[in-house]
Amino acid sequence: MSTKAKVWLAVGIYLGITVILLLLLGNEGRNEHFQPQNEFKLEPWIEIEIAGIDFSINRAVFYLALASVLTISTMVFLANRMQREPNKVQMAVELVYDLVRNNITRGNIPDEELARRWFPYIAGLFFFIWFSNLLGYLPLPTNTEHTVNIFGLELPTLAIYAATANISIPVVLALVSTVAYHVEGIRKKGFFPYLASWLPAGLESMNPFGKAAIWLIEAVSHFVRPISLSVRLFANILAGHLLILFMAGGLAVLLGLAALGALTFPMAFAFFVFEIGLVATLQAFIFSTLTAIYIGGATAEAH
Repeated sequence: MSTKAKVWLAVGIYLGITVILLLLLGNEGRNEHFQPQNEFKLEPWIEIEIAGIDFSINRAVFYLALASVLTISTMVFLANRMQREPNKVQMAVELVYDLVRNNITRGNIPDEELARRWFPYIAGLFFFIWFSNLLGYLPLPTNTEHTVNIFGLELPTLAIYAATANISIPVVLALVSTVAYHVEGIRKKGFFPYLASWLPAGLESMNPFGKAAIWLIEAVSHFVRPISLSVRLFANILAGHLLILFMAGGLAVLLGLAALGALTFPMAFAFFVFEIGLVATLQAFIFSTLTAIYIGGATAEAH
């Protein structure tokens, strides 16, 4: 039997088992009590309100603090244990370091002094987003809506959640990067020359109205950058979590079809591996690379 035939036979058997389970278990009807959006609901764990502003500790704050501690502790731990003859862990760290230093920072900020100055920020941005994304796929006992009784204690159930799946975190990171490259551009060129540099070269002969129109388009693009930066990161991480949630059993619970879980669970595992292996790293790479590009563009001599 050929490999192709074996694959189709396995798929047929798998679908056949799903159909049999569907006939045996039946359909319990739509589950009105299960609300998938509640998986991302932020209930305050410790309520704190100062001057009318909510500073409560919730799941997003916990993941944010966890990612910060992990980023700082990992970098400090590895930096203090660098060896002349590196082991496998150090070699992996050096590869990531080289990626951030040369490909992301120096590759997009031609000025050597400027690249050296902004490397700590861009590296910190990359590692923080990377750890935040990876932590989002680690099941932790953070679901306080559903609890489990263990020896009389009501403990939170396991759940996956990421700080970057909350739009406020990517927005703050994007705003900091946006302010950073504007400040650097103004510091190097001056306020009005920096604004004038938004116009592309070669428009000297164009009439003032045409220049004004192009400048306004460029200005809009600068204001849109924080939105594109934050939404890209937020949407990709949130979409990945939703796909895993539905494929891992959420869809079966929502529709009342227990047998559907047998069909969708392998897809959940595939999405899980894909998100950890590619999306988590790719989104950190894109965010930090665009930040470096914006800083390099703001300080470049030409548009």
